[in-house]
Amino acid sequence: MEKNKLLVTSWIILLLLSLVWGSSFILIKKSLIYFTATEVGLLRVVLSFLFLLPVAVMQVRNISRKQFLYLSISGFVGSLLPALLFAKAQTVISSGLAGTLNSLTPLFTLILGVFFFHLRVRWYNTLGVFMALAGAVALVYVSSGQHLSFNSGYAFLVVLATLCYAFNVNFIKTFLKDLSSLTITTFSFFYIGIPATVYILIFSEVPHKLVQNTETLTGLVYLLILSVVGTALALIVFNKLIKISSPVFA
Repeated sequence: MEKNKLLVTSWIILLLLSLVWGSSFILIKKSLIYFTATEVGLLRVVLSFLFLLPVAVMQVRNISRKQFLYLSISGFVGSLLPALLFAKAQTVISSGLAGTLNSLTPLFTLILGVFFFHLRVRWYNTLGVFMALAGAVALVYVSSGQHLSFNSGYAFLVVLATLCYAFNVNFIKTFLKDLSSLTITTFSFFYIGIPATVYILIFSEVPHKLVQNTETLTGLVYLLILSVVGTALALIVFNKLIKISSPVFA
């Protein structure tokens, strides 16, 4: 009974995350009207970091040196790099294509899990992954008017981002399974959020843009929604999903 309850919960979480992350690609595209790709990626990290900062302050003494290292790796590979890669890619490719290519994540999770994290999978896990991949290819084919032509260089950035996600899913399941999903998300952003904040405030044009052009505030609102709902809160839920299910399912 408990196993069935967890399965139902996992599917509900997965469906909700699909809706949230599907809209995230649209928000990234809208944010790029006002900011550069680097600014969008780093602001996404900074705003998520600031949202989760109160939790980090309360729990920072409970994090060991070993956990600090693992959480830093998770934050860099699973959040910072994908945020920058998706933003850069969407300066050229559409949000729809970015979202579709993102569905490669389960396939890469399976491959990396089997070869590097000793992940054991059942035949229906593999079948489900390849069915999802086939569906993604079909969506790209149909949405492109039966002509699979797109900028392969920028599309590769999305593929690289999905590899980062896949690594992070397996990494969390293997090395951070003893921490709560809230703690994992909070400190993943804590360690990358500090340098990202310094860069945005001192080395970027973001403060100047916000002061000189009030329309830029619209882009900041898009990024605030993306960061709080589509990143921080979504990752807390997603990390919970990783803990109660398999990496391939998540």
